[in-house]
Amino acid sequence: MTTRSIPPAPVSSRLAGVRSSPVRDLLALVGDEDVISFAGGLPAAELFDVDGLRESFVRALSGPAGRRNLQYAATEGDPELRELVAARLTRRGVPTGPDDLLVTTGSQQALTLLTTALLEPGSVVAVEEPSYLAALQTFSLGGARVVGVASDEDGAIPESVEEVFREHRPSVLYLVPNFANPTGRTLSGPRRARIAELAAEHGTWVVEDDPYGELRYSGEHVAALAADPLLADRCVHLGSFSKIGAPGLRLGWARIPRALRPAVVVAKQAADLQTSTIDQAAAADYLARADLDAHVARVVTAYRERRDALLAVLTTELPAGSSWSRPDGGMFTWVRLPDPDGILDTAALLPAALAAGVAFVPGASFFAGAPDRATLRMSFTTHAPDRIAAGVARLGAVLRAEDPHR
Repeated sequence: MTTRSIPPAPVSSRLAGVRSSPVRDLLALVGDEDVISFAGGLPAAELFDVDGLRESFVRALSGPAGRRNLQYAATEGDPELRELVAARLTRRGVPTGPDDLLVTTGSQQALTLLTTALLEPGSVVAVEEPSYLAALQTFSLGGARVVGVASDEDGAIPESVEEVFREHRPSVLYLVPNFANPTGRTLSGPRRARIAELAAEHGTWVVEDDPYGELRYSGEHVAALAADPLLADRCVHLGSFSKIGAPGLRLGWARIPRALRPAVVVAKQAADLQTSTIDQAAAADYLARADLDAHVARVVTAYRERRDALLAVLTTELPAGSSWSRPDGGMFTWVRLPDPDGILDTAALLPAALAAGVAFVPGASFFAGAPDRATLRMSFTTHAPDRIAAGVARLGAVLRAEDPHR
């Protein structure tokens, strides 16, 4: 009897143009002690408040509340957690009430929910170029057309934003204004004010993704876009417990204008009903009892030292003519290698780097449009200064050996 081979069912066409994340692929290296990875935006695990979080989970599972915290709950999120997060945002200059917030399964989920609520297939999303890779994936998966906005050391350039608004009429402008992923740049105050004016004038939604805002090591605080009165009814502000607490909790939040809130809640109901009840309860207990500000201060002290260590060793190890951002906070620096002939591709250098025991993320994946392939992203938060120095020394040796311009 002849058996006919049946081809596998095709996957959705929506996935056809969505690239796999090289960052996630490189996370497999985390457990390899021989590789010093600057690839993943990983918080330093040794700084997690394991004892404090353990105590909060114990309390969340104790007494009558323990059974309640293992049950289904409201889609909007734990009321106590929303109250505590709202108070924290208000202290940071973004006036917020509990009802303004939706708790999400990491702030990444909020991007998916907003894509569902705000975008139709073919809608345009404007993003700073380069931009956060997972956001580009999310918008592409939703069928949106992503258009890049030019940027420099002070973030997105308002003149480019205005041009994109006029020519492409985007439904959404997506920005990471504080210590952006991947560049580490901060959008300046005057530019925030001008971009708020433009968004209000054109009726464009602004998604302000702010997972790194509390991790400032130098420079002055800049007011959030969401605090600008011009954006009161059209700015969604996203935050996360991942960078100030622990990413394994997968807890984020979205501060959503009233008119948009019902649609995003329905989108979340369709996605996962609710974020983990027990994780929310433990986080609420932790925020109520622990001194999170003191914990963040310890993290900031450690990360400042690591940032400074990376910037110092880049000066001695990278080829002459290299440039890099000098972030005032966050987790990343953005490197551009000298490329006078326009032939360099950092992705082609990655295999040699991995063989030498060092990892980075090639820059091309962070571009919505034509990429600058001579770029790469490096995260400085994962390793202590001595290991950072060793890793950059390995990278420098690879770059000298693989220099296509020799």
